[in-house]
Amino acid sequence: MSPARLSRIEAAVRIVLDFNEAFNRHDVAGMMQLMSDDCVFENTHPAPDGTVYSGKAAVAQFWHDFFRQSPHAHIDIEEIFGVGQRCVMRWRYTWADATGNEGHVRGVDIFQVKQGLITEKLSYVKG
Repeated sequence: MSPARLSRIEAAVRIVLDFNEAFNRHDVAGMMQLMSDDCVFENTHPAPDGTVYSGKAAVAQFWHDFFRQSPHAHIDIEEIFGVGQRCVMRWRYTWADATGNEGHVRGVDIFQVKQGLITEKLSYVKG
């Protein structure tokens, strides 16, 4: 693999790591700064196919609503790697409901990164 290609893959992984750090801070502005204007986010809910949000405004609104409903949302990365323009991240998502009961699910996100921005985030969960 050429040093230039390896550098692009490492940069994509760094962008996804930064995105996850912003997620864990519930920093929607920070998350959206790392996404392209024409970004696509495919959520895991409702099963079986989830919902697709297209464009920065729709994706940002989703995250604002999500964090309002899940103020303890947190993602721990189990594994992350890059291939070409894709970055794959295995994760464990934890939360606490309104009564304080904690829960978690595990899943995978497949990101596409182009020109230093996330253009696609496809989420899959073990149900």
